[in-house]
Amino acid sequence: MTTRLPRLILASQSPRRQQLLSRLGIPFEIVIRPTLESQDASLDPIQLCLVNAASKANAVANEFRDSTVIGADTLVFLGGQPLGKPHDLEEAQSMLRALSGHVHEVCTGVALCSPLGNCNLHAVTKVRFKELTNETILRYLHLVNVLDKAGSYAIQEHGNMIIESIEGDLDNVIGFPVSTVASQLKTWGYPCR
Repeated sequence: MTTRLPRLILASQSPRRQQLLSRLGIPFEIVIRPTLESQDASLDPIQLCLVNAASKANAVANEFRDSTVIGADTLVFLGGQPLGKPHDLEEAQSMLRALSGHVHEVCTGVALCSPLGNCNLHAVTKVRFKELTNETILRYLHLVNVLDKAGSYAIQEHGNMIIESIEGDLDNVIGFPVSTVASQLKTWGYPCR
């Protein structure tokens, strides 16, 4: 007799995370509960992402105790300072100007809360931006809706306009280190593709 695995819940409304998780071939549901994201600058990048990921996962796991809940948080860090989602296009322009010509880090923290155990995972990817002209920045902002994206960009949307190179996991930059999560889910018996 095989034991039934807990159902999988993704505590995120991000279409990018949903798309990446679906690559594993495991059915999952989406449940979101409101949480306040920490902006605590005294935490290092990994800690800050993990705190926010755990907050999202726990808000759902407290209600669905028989499920495996995945919470995630992705932030862009330039010189150790977090760049969250811009409030408006003016702030987005400012962020892209700051990233221009520099290497920054994209960190994703992932929290898994499950009857099978609790686990915190993270991934860090280095991204080098091209030197951007004001014209390129304005054109990019015209092409891509950046207001829901940490650091004011999406590598999967016209990234060739602004990105010179990456070092590490591309999926992490998109917002979900799917191979890292798959490794943990496999240890619990989930049949990941």
